[in-house]
Amino acid sequence: MPRGYYSPSAVLRPEPVVPCGPTTQGYMANSVPAVGTPAPDFTLPSTMGSNISLSGLRGKNVLLAFFPLAFTSTCTKELCDIRDDWDQFGSADTVVIPISVDSTPTLKEFRNKYAMRSDMLSDFKRDVSRLYGVLLEDRFYSRRAYFLIDKEGVIRWEHVEDNTSERRSNAELLEQIKKLH
Repeated sequence: MPRGYYSPSAVLRPEPVVPCGPTTQGYMANSVPAVGTPAPDFTLPSTMGSNISLSGLRGKNVLLAFFPLAFTSTCTKELCDIRDDWDQFGSADTVVIPISVDSTPTLKEFRNKYAMRSDMLSDFKRDVSRLYGVLLEDRFYSRRAYFLIDKEGVIRWEHVEDNTSERRSNAELLEQIKKLH
């Protein structure tokens, strides 16, 4: 076939994608880690300029909050609500770690524009989203997902949204955190 040749049949018969689990908006690369298992460790760059490792947060409860993309309506509302209830999360002895596939400079701008109180992590290479089974491979961003990890590094609650425009309320997140105590 000559270079640059366009074949309509190639469009009609794309290579099949083998999912690990069905979603309403694409396929995930890996399965979601199970409640009761150790949380997969990772290290990602942060908006504060350093690398953050999950294992470095041992001894603290951690809420990983994967969100699809900065500056989108649902993500902005979700993270502004977390910002507004920041003290409630802190008094529940929980570190909230938002993670997105956006670049670190994009997340810095997002954080500054909306005066976010939390450090944000950039999963620009999508490795952690894949590791946690939340990457939508066909869209190349993560599903909205939450993983509550106890002080020993064990996943105690998780929720992955079927639709990226949906999210859990802070009241629900705080209720799950309360169950850790």
